[in-house]
Amino acid sequence: MIFNDLRITFHCRINIISKQRQILITYNTIPDNELFRKIAEYDSKALEELYDRYSPVLYTLIKRIVNDKNVADEVLSEIFVIIWRKVPKLNFDMNNVYVWLITLTRNKAVDKLKRNRNEGNLPEYSDEYEDKFILPRISNVIDQLDLKDAYTAKEKFEEALNKLTDAQQYVIFLAYYNGKTEKEIAEKLNIPLLTVKSKIHVALSNLKRNLLKEVEE
Repeated sequence: MIFNDLRITFHCRINIISKQRQILITYNTIPDNELFRKIAEYDSKALEELYDRYSPVLYTLIKRIVNDKNVADEVLSEIFVIIWRKVPKLNFDMNNVYVWLITLTRNKAVDKLKRNRNEGNLPEYSDEYEDKFILPRISNVIDQLDLKDAYTAKEKFEEALNKLTDAQQYVIFLAYYNGKTEKEIAEKLNIPLLTVKSKIHVALSNLKRNLLKEVEE
C-alpha cells in the first residue's frame, strides 16, 4: 500500500516535471511575433521568455546611452513594464518585433538621460507622452537590413561603425546615443540644419553598406 502511494506520488511528480519542461521548450521555440501575441493576451510566461531572450542586448544598448548601472537597471525594468501594459493595445507589423524593441529601448534610455540632466524643455512624463514619444512607430517600409543578426554580432557593428569618418561617427553618436535632434546638432556644431540632415543621411548610408559587408563576411 505504501509502495503504491509512493509510486503514484513519483509518477505525479514526473508528469509535473514533464509538463514544465514541455512548457519551457514550447516557449523557447516560439517565434518573436507569436511571443508578442501571447503577451498581448497577458501571458506572463511569454513576457519572461521575451526578457530572457532580449534583455542582454537591450541592456547593452541602455548602458551605452546612460552610462550608469543603476539607471540602466531601472530603464530595463521600465521597458518591460511598458511592453506588458502597451503591447495589447498596439497594432504593428509583427515581423518587426526586434526592431521595435531596439527602438523602444533607445527612446526610453535617451528620455531617461535627458530627464536626469534636468533638461527643462521636456513635457511631464504621462501615458500620452509615452505613446507619442517613447513607443516606436513601425512602418511597413522600414528597411530590415537583418538588424537582429547585425546588432547581436556586436563586433561586426563596431567594425562597421569604425570604418566611418570621425565626423560621421560623431553625428551618429549625437543623434542616436545622445538623443540630440537635428536642430540641436546643428546648434552644437554651428552648421546649417540642411548640412546636418545631409551628414546624418550619408553616415547612415555608409554604416548600412559597411554593416552589410561585415555580415556577409
